[in-house]
Amino acid sequence: MNLPAASNPITRTNLTRQAMFGGAFIDAQGREIAITESMIQRACHDLARHYVAAQKKA
Repeated sequence: MNLPAASNPITRTNLTRQAMFGGAFIDAQGREIAITESMIQRACHDLARHYVAAQKKA
């Protein structure tokens, strides 16, 4: 659901540096924060760094 721009502030710094991919989340203060490519890359990097393979069953 899209609200009028006046009541739906998007983090401008994220949008000016990178294109928005169509996703956003709402922060604790109720602001819509665009999900950027760098956010996704950082999350993937963190997952890869902390990945632990499952133990094989005997």
